[in-house]
Amino acid sequence: MSDAIKHECGIAFIRLLKPLEYYQLKYGTWRYGLNKLYLLMEKQHNRGQDGAGIAGIKIDVQPGYEYLNRLRSINPSAINDIFQGIRKNISDIEDKNPGLVKDIPWLKLNLPFASELLLGHLRYGTYGKNNIENAHPVVRQNNWRSRTLLMAGNFNLTNVDEIFSHLVDLGQHPRGKIDTVTMLENVGHFLDAENQKQFNIYKKQGYSNREISRLIETNLDITSILRESSKKWDGGYAIMGAIGHGDGFVMRDPWAIRPAFYYYDDEIVVAASERPVIQTVMNLSVEDVNELDAGSALIVKRDGKVSLENIRGPYERKACSFERIYFSRGSDKDIYRERKKLGELLTPAIVDAVKDEMEDTVFSFIPNTAETAFYGMVNGVERHMQNRAKRRILECGKEITEEEIDKIISVKPRIEKVALKDIKLRTFISQDEGRDDLVGHVYDITYRTIRKGLDNLVVIDDSIVRGTTLKYSIIRILDRLKPKRIVIVSSSPQIRYPDCYGIDMARLGDFVAFRAAIELLKENGKEHIINEVYKKSKEQESLPKENIKNYVKEIYNPFTQQEISNKIGSMLKTPEINAEVQIVYQTIEGLHEACPDHKGDWYFTGNYPTPGGNKVVNQSFINFIEGINARAY
Repeated sequence: MSDAIKHECGIAFIRLLKPLEYYQLKYGTWRYGLNKLYLLMEKQHNRGQDGAGIAGIKIDVQPGYEYLNRLRSINPSAINDIFQGIRKNISDIEDKNPGLVKDIPWLKLNLPFASELLLGHLRYGTYGKNNIENAHPVVRQNNWRSRTLLMAGNFNLTNVDEIFSHLVDLGQHPRGKIDTVTMLENVGHFLDAENQKQFNIYKKQGYSNREISRLIETNLDITSILRESSKKWDGGYAIMGAIGHGDGFVMRDPWAIRPAFYYYDDEIVVAASERPVIQTVMNLSVEDVNELDAGSALIVKRDGKVSLENIRGPYERKACSFERIYFSRGSDKDIYRERKKLGELLTPAIVDAVKDEMEDTVFSFIPNTAETAFYGMVNGVERHMQNRAKRRILECGKEITEEEIDKIISVKPRIEKVALKDIKLRTFISQDEGRDDLVGHVYDITYRTIRKGLDNLVVIDDSIVRGTTLKYSIIRILDRLKPKRIVIVSSSPQIRYPDCYGIDMARLGDFVAFRAAIELLKENGKEHIINEVYKKSKEQESLPKENIKNYVKEIYNPFTQQEISNKIGSMLKTPEINAEVQIVYQTIEGLHEACPDHKGDWYFTGNYPTPGGNKVVNQSFINFIEGINARAY
């Protein structure tokens, strides 16, 4: 994506089902689980660079010794920072007494993270400042292990205010209003309630407090806790958690908005945000790794019993299509195929944009994340050119010569690497004076790849969000090659509506498609539509989220996709650009054809999977009209 938006969070969950001694004997190290956690996190580094954190629970540690460890970092190399700290602790012990690093009973009592249950998290914060307090995992500590709660996740709730008020009504005094704290306290409340319920039962039966603690740890009903906690959650989430005595869970939202995958055998339970990550780290085939069902939880009890439990729903599946287009690793077999298909389906629109001047067109891609869609686009163009060649040969009839046939079939798509990103330069650029001039040099071009004034240049991007980088950098740079026409192709449809489920796209005014529609309304004497939508939105402000409608759709209704695309093209072409500029977007129909199992398309259609989505788009439009530069949730 040339307009870089922040990535989602990534989760990594490890539960060793055997004693640490087992892994020492079989794999040569008790750190087997830690090593797997490190790899799971590194392989998901694409999902968040704001920070990282890990937590470990040691199972059956005697009183008086620490059973819970946590490390978090917001350093630029956060994963390395965390694991270097763990390695240093081990090295310090090894320097003093080499034998102790293999003395597992001693390590469990004295060394942090000699643990059977491990959580790892990669953070992009959609809410709150990037400080250590906002890094995951978050903890709710208690002197009873069965009341101590650790949580981390890839999630965003649209109704934090509603849940916060509910907690206050219960008599709580939450220490923060962000969704992370709200979810932690929400689950923590029902964890406490479940503990108290079981305590009362066992106390009546005459058990001592010490016996009751053990009984509660054995029989804690995680399914019930999660079911009660999540009743009011409106949003997308893949969360994982651990209870201090050793129960662990991974839970997914009932609309399957956020991704979660898992694998387990008799040695280990593994869960992560991405399927190929588990495949690579555990050396598995694609069939071995399962997708966690919508509204389900993977639960691992302290005794190692693994179960899959339905928590909520499932409701209509609305798995996020943006995961497929951009966020998830392209090494997943399905995602790779889908991204190629997205590129291929753009062929007819590209042919129209260049007026079928295939011999005079160069094809390329920006940035590297669009490379897979580029391969699909080239395949589609090749097929078009082959069919065109067949028609020309047939039109010539029997009189065609071998030389003419060779000339017709020799025409192939012209492919060039026309632009390279200067990563170091990009990190220097800020909002300072002169920024526009600096942005214009983020990419370097490959000179002499285009015939000046003769060739079209088609460049595919995976999505166009704000258009800022296109306008002030990419199009300017490409124009230096002096093409006749620049066609920017987006493998995703026009992004028209804000997200509120974990991706940082919350302000309507940021979207070039929205700004284009607003300009078209003004130019065509339809400015009254803007005022009517604002009035309708204001009238809904005090309504429950379930009663709010998305009237922002009316901003786009008067225009076709092509009309909005044409307007975007004119908005992105600055006066100094000599080439004609055209923008080609994927269609909604093409998106669904390429990604048939991921129908979560609210970015493009405004069809939100939860009521909270309509509330967010409503507030986002009000903020835009009133000039409030703030998130709408």
